[in-house]
Amino acid sequence: HQKGFCMMCIMEAHVRKVLRSSANVIWPRAVVRDLKFIGEEFEPDMAGDAYEFLRCALEAMQRACLSGSSDVDISSPTTTIIHQIFGGFLKSRVTCLRCQAVSDSYKAFLHVLLDIKAPSSLTTALEDFVTPKKLDGKYCLKCSKCEKKVTSSKRVTVHCVPKVFTVCLERAADHTGKKISKIVEYPEYLDLRPYMSDTAGEPLLYSLYALVVHSGDTCLDGHFFCYTKASNGLWYKMDDEFVDNCGIHAVLRQQAYLLFYAR
Repeated sequence: HQKGFCMMCIMEAHVRKVLRSSANVIWPRAVVRDLKFIGEEFEPDMAGDAYEFLRCALEAMQRACLSGSSDVDISSPTTTIIHQIFGGFLKSRVTCLRCQAVSDSYKAFLHVLLDIKAPSSLTTALEDFVTPKKLDGKYCLKCSKCEKKVTSSKRVTVHCVPKVFTVCLERAADHTGKKISKIVEYPEYLDLRPYMSDTAGEPLLYSLYALVVHSGDTCLDGHFFCYTKASNGLWYKMDDEFVDNCGIHAVLRQQAYLLFYAR
């Protein structure tokens, strides 16, 4: 937390400006001015990654919410307005394949990164995400019951859902910047119930309200733009200073990078 820098203050001022303005476009001067405080890797007029910016911006807002108190409780990060909007919990269950002992742990999350090398849809990527993975060889974990490293199975599920479910479709094929350019299908409405720790019960329905698209041949260059659903229910494409109406069919045919679903 830099002295004089408050990401929450910047976002609050920006939202107020958006709500008061009748203009099509607003220049986020304070965000550009303080880019280096949001993330050290960001510079004005230099290409940056939208997911990294989202991650850093949320962390900066989280720090702002927790600032002013050096003696915060360990659970305090999960009580901020940021976590109340974007936050959920993942459950990790490790099962020893030798004695069947089970160990559960829980981790707060603000966004989920999904592998799309094989999956051709968001739902398939989520199914892969919650599919148990075998941990053997150098990935063996120590079983508290067997008291030695053993082959085990690890399954991650969504344990508590957020108000806004934020997904990044990992388009970097490898560390060279090569991009996975295929279209990954994503629905207008998403039920998270099948990916929960408890799959029984009522559907947990989410509605798509925004997405960020990357255009370009590699992950190291290109251009980001977004589609967002306004309060009047209409969709708009926002590309730098250009704002255009569009229909849901166009929205659902994009090379999506970030997806935002609201309950």
